[in-house]
Amino acid sequence: MSDDPIWTEAQADAEREAANEPILASFLHVTICNHNSLEAALSFHLANKLASPTLQAISLMELISEAFANASVRAAVRTDLQAVRERDPACRGYLMPLLYFKGFQALQSHRVAHWLWGQDRQPLAFMLQSRMADVFAVDIHPAAQIGSGILVDHATGLVIGETAVIEDNVSLLHEVTLGGTGKETGDRHPKIGKGVLIGAGAKILGNIRIGEGAKIGAGSVVLDPVEPHCTVAGVPAKIVGRPTSDNPALEMNHRLNCDEAEGLDSAQL
Repeated sequence: MSDDPIWTEAQADAEREAANEPILASFLHVTICNHNSLEAALSFHLANKLASPTLQAISLMELISEAFANASVRAAVRTDLQAVRERDPACRGYLMPLLYFKGFQALQSHRVAHWLWGQDRQPLAFMLQSRMADVFAVDIHPAAQIGSGILVDHATGLVIGETAVIEDNVSLLHEVTLGGTGKETGDRHPKIGKGVLIGAGAKILGNIRIGEGAKIGAGSVVLDPVEPHCTVAGVPAKIVGRPTSDNPALEMNHRLNCDEAEGLDSAQL
């Protein structure tokens, strides 16, 4: 038995699903059951997804396995899996995001690209970014710094720029952009604090900080810094209240209700 509870549960789920749905048995065996660790299975699965006629899966698998040998990368993979299981009501166990959720898969692909960037292997990092954009419809610059415990829900259309920073325990929905405002160079992308919830389609532009525990309403365009534990919404975004939780990313409540305005004076609204 493995001493990794997440991997043990994922393998048990795979074996049970293979027995219940024979048409999936071969897929589950080669992708999960045939491996002895989460890293080995994820390396195999990502490599086969990202491979192309000119980029062999076996070479990619070796590359991804090299990145997953890094202790901080391994820890982030597990914390991200836990985040998906706890925050996404569609998730049933660890096997689902591992096999089927492209937000999780794209994020782990970025972790490999970011590791390559830190190893001064930028051309290979850009190659992986390009394949990730083609396969998952997610475009994250390899230099972007992303913490752990991140939920990328649905993921399609997500764009994160080169100098963006995302701290731990953040949740982002599809079509979110963390971008620049034009042709600036240097440090030009948003910095997202811990526990922030960013709604679907929100655009956060420029080198601005979104404070810890803030909530960004769906479809908002954020051009100015956001104070910690504030809710902003609109185009351009303005303060509309406060989240009902200190960590809205964990609560995953996207509603903008009257209770959030409690404690704000008229000058803040």
